[in-house]
Parts: sequence; structure tokens; C-alpha cells
Amino acid sequence: MSTTKWVIDPSHSEIGFKVKHMMFTNVSGSFQKFDAYIETNGDDFENAKIEFTGEVDSITTGSADRDAHLLSADFFDAAQYPQLTFSATSFTKEDEGEYTLKGDLTLHGVTKPVKLDVEFGGLAKDPWGNTKTGFSITGKINRKDWGLNWNSTLEAGGVLVGEEVKLAIELQFIKQ
Repeated sequence: MSTTKWVIDPSHSEIGFKVKHMMFTNVSGSFQKFDAYIETNGDDFENAKIEFTGEVDSITTGSADRDAHLLSADFFDAAQYPQLTFSATSFTKEDEGEYTLKGDLTLHGVTKPVKLDVEFGGLAKDPWGNTKTGFSITGKINRKDWGLNWNSTLEAGGVLVGEEVKLAIELQFIKQ
């Protein structure tokens, strides 16, 4: 079977996350600059090769001050670690339209394995004849596992920034 290459459609994709703030609300953010590609056997995505790169300085949370703090050495240290990367180690079909994606996430100079849940949206041709596919990806990571340790203790107890980061990723790819 021939190898099929798929490239990201950035105008129909988003890399989002949520983190607890003050232990009772979620703050959302996203990365605006990223690239990804997939290599498959034909149109079968099981065991696909998947690579992702994101530009750390493209983070946005809706607050310029917070974004600047996230880019500083307290968090991402974007000057020293300008990219985050993900490289799949397995992409396994669990059920119809459901996959488990495992891979190595490199962030802040640290590489750790992660496991993500993937919902496969299917294949379709757009009005211009391009074959496209889409995936909804969710998962959780602990930011401290990647050395993102900054925090502040609250007067009433607890901490300002939660450790758990919830990922919400929507990706659309174009068949080459």
C-alpha cells in the first residue's frame, strides 16, 4: 500500500488548553502558530506517523500581561525553549472513530510520554476537490512534569495556578 501524506490546514485547526486559576475557574489559552503532518498507509490512520511543532511565542490567553508571564522564565522560557514538539509512538484504533494516540511531548526542554484520546471525524472532499480529515484530541498533562513549576500561594489556602492542563485540540488535514 502506498504512503499518503497529510498536511495541517491551520485555518481550520486549533491547539487549546485550560488551567485552573485560583482553584475555582478555568483560564483558556491557545497556540496560534503550529505545524503538523501525518503519514499513513493509504487512508488508514492506524499506526500513522504523526509529527507536530508549535511556536511557544504564539501563546495567547486573552491577557497580554499573562501571556508575557507565560513566555518568561517563570513558565515556558520561550527565549531558551522556543518550540514544543510532539512525535507519535503509536496511534491505535480502539473503536469505530475512536483512537488512542501515544507519543513524546517535548516542552520546556523536557521530553515525556503522553497519552491522548482521539475522535476521528472521517474523510470528505471539500468544494475544491481536496480530501480532508479531522480529529478532535483531548487529554491531560501535569505542567510540573515539564518543569513549569511557578506558582503563588493564596491567602485563603491553595495555589494560584493549577498543575493539571486540559488539552482540547481540533485538527484538520489535507491529503497531498
